[in-house]
Amino acid sequence: MSSIQSRPYESTPSKKIAFIGLGVMGYPMAAHLLLAGHQVCVYNRTTTKAEQWITEFGSNTRASSAPTPKAAALGAEIVFSCVGNDDDLRSVILGPEGALAGMQAGAVLVDHTTASAQIARELFATCKAHQVAFVDAPVSGGQGGAQSGQLTVMCGGEASPFELVKPVALAYSKAFTLMGGSGSGQLTKMVNQICIAGLVQGLSEAVAFGMKAGLEMNTVLEVIGKGAAQSWQLDNRGKTMVQDKFDFGFAVDWMRKDLGIVLAEAHRNGARLPVTALVDQFYADIQQMGGQRLDTSSLIKRLK
Repeated sequence: MSSIQSRPYESTPSKKIAFIGLGVMGYPMAAHLLLAGHQVCVYNRTTTKAEQWITEFGSNTRASSAPTPKAAALGAEIVFSCVGNDDDLRSVILGPEGALAGMQAGAVLVDHTTASAQIARELFATCKAHQVAFVDAPVSGGQGGAQSGQLTVMCGGEASPFELVKPVALAYSKAFTLMGGSGSGQLTKMVNQICIAGLVQGLSEAVAFGMKAGLEMNTVLEVIGKGAAQSWQLDNRGKTMVQDKFDFGFAVDWMRKDLGIVLAEAHRNGARLPVTALVDQFYADIQQMGGQRLDTSSLIKRLK
């Protein structure tokens, strides 16, 4: 059974789209674009994942796959990418078989990878030299948000390509917002991850403290969730922390990758992030405990 939660889609003219990267986020995002009525050609470095996507959605004549990013991008009006990090992004966008080599003048490349602001600006300049627009567009909402089509997308780039892409991207997002020039999307995602790191650590300490004190924590969470302590993390991860459940998608390995990007940017711009740096080391502890693929709320395991 598909994990994609179909939703009402806004009526937009059908576009020819390429989607590069079918991980836990890209797989459902590409599906939402297809279900919204667009022609979607997918590429994934692990070909079995692309084959799985085609098996699931290939009965739709608008779905196809390609052997290289360049082949997927040929003739596409918009190319979306969602891969692991800066190096992965360079490998699928640049070079003779990269997506940019297959893109036509006037097309738009939209990157959903959580990456550095530096690579966003680099790709913006490279694309511009090829008469291709570039929008850095990292997302928040996790695997669940991708499956339900309710992601929050933070964008950097020029207004004209952003406005062209926005109605298409609303197939998998509830908010798609231009934050400023190239790199602004990635910088906004860094702010997002700084907030999450501190919130999850605070919630972990609160739950661990309450359990040590002998409180009935589910009741405690319901009560404090009606006051100033309320947050998305409390509402969605507090009770699962109590239950020792940590299989909710966004893995510790990914968070450490993101926090590494944050701390590198802070080193460049002079921002002081003492709590974020500390929580990054706490996540390193979770990795050493074998929790690389546990979700980010597993911070509490250090405290139990």
